[in-house]
Amino acid sequence: MAVSTAQATGTVDIMIPVYNEERALPGCVEVLHGFLEEQFPFDWSIVVVDNASTDRTLAVAGELAERYERVRVHHLDRKGRGLALRESWGASEAAVVVYMDVDLSTGLDGLLPLVAPLLNGHSDLAIGSRLAPGSRTVRGPRRELVSRGYNALVRLTHGARFSDAQCGFKAARTEVVRPLLDRARDEAWFFDTELLLLAEHNGLRVHEVPVDWVEDVDSRVDVVSTAIDDIKGLIRVARAKANGTALVRGLPRRPQPRAIHPDAVLSRSEGGLSWQMLSFAVIGVISTLANLALYGVFRLWWPVLTANLAALVITTLFNTEANRRFTFTARNTARGRTHLQGLVVFGLYYAFTSAALLVLHAAVHNPPRALELMVLLGSSAIGTVGRFFLLRSWVFRRDDRKDHA
Repeated sequence: MAVSTAQATGTVDIMIPVYNEERALPGCVEVLHGFLEEQFPFDWSIVVVDNASTDRTLAVAGELAERYERVRVHHLDRKGRGLALRESWGASEAAVVVYMDVDLSTGLDGLLPLVAPLLNGHSDLAIGSRLAPGSRTVRGPRRELVSRGYNALVRLTHGARFSDAQCGFKAARTEVVRPLLDRARDEAWFFDTELLLLAEHNGLRVHEVPVDWVEDVDSRVDVVSTAIDDIKGLIRVARAKANGTALVRGLPRRPQPRAIHPDAVLSRSEGGLSWQMLSFAVIGVISTLANLALYGVFRLWWPVLTANLAALVITTLFNTEANRRFTFTARNTARGRTHLQGLVVFGLYYAFTSAALLVLHAAVHNPPRALELMVLLGSSAIGTVGRFFLLRSWVFRRDDRKDHA
């Protein structure tokens, strides 16, 4: 990907969203300004983004802008961190936009590693991570548990590859993030997660930097209401992915990887039939065992069809994702269509295995649990073969794998 003139000159705008931070803001700007003057090699500006503060924050920001030449103020009449970033990032003319929390919880030595891969065009967005290998954090057990639980939920429900969605230390190439800002709907704390999910869904490269992070307990975050809003946001973004509205047209696209050495002997990017069958079989065995175990547990409380449905839904979610990643190497498929087709395949598979159980109960009155499991195992094996051919020839056919939409 070519590097623009703006990127080559290395212009960076660093946004600090604030709401009622008259106490913390002066120290933040003083420390950050001194660090940038002494250690930051690119052209930079600090932008204090006031989110409709009701104390003297806006006046303090104005005083700081008069004192420091490279400090500007951006005032908003409505509250919301997401709104602050959408407005300030969208208005910036710098090559790279950054934001950090006013409490400076994240160590500033992570700033250069954050912006460098964006300025040279290697990555599109960059995030500080408190959960990546090499990071060091000082925070209470409650905040640690909530953070790890939320990020695990993001990875489980969306297959996200980034480790820390909400660390207040992020950057983006301006030309890339502008189209995403138009699509992101959240104006509060879920904005970070939504932006990252949209970026990954649209094939952008997210760079992750392990950071040192020290918790400031003087926080404006309501943990319970924020958690509820985050869960609602995850559901909304999942729906957008499924119906295709999460796709953003006009984003700069990276060329496909190619060998630099003229005599390179290239491997195939996708496995042949033998690899696909082996990978599918291994995933299928693991899924079948998990399905049998879940069915045996659910059958303690529920009737046959309900137990079978619940076990199949859970294992199918993991099975389909594993096959997408490892068997058919189809990470760039159009996800909305893929998930819809996967549901159709699942429906056929469920109908076949359920029919086998119904036939058994029609033929044998009150069959023993061991016989039930044997019939389920046999029907699952036959259904798995059919499922493989449907996935290979329909859901993950070769033309779809070339689709980067």
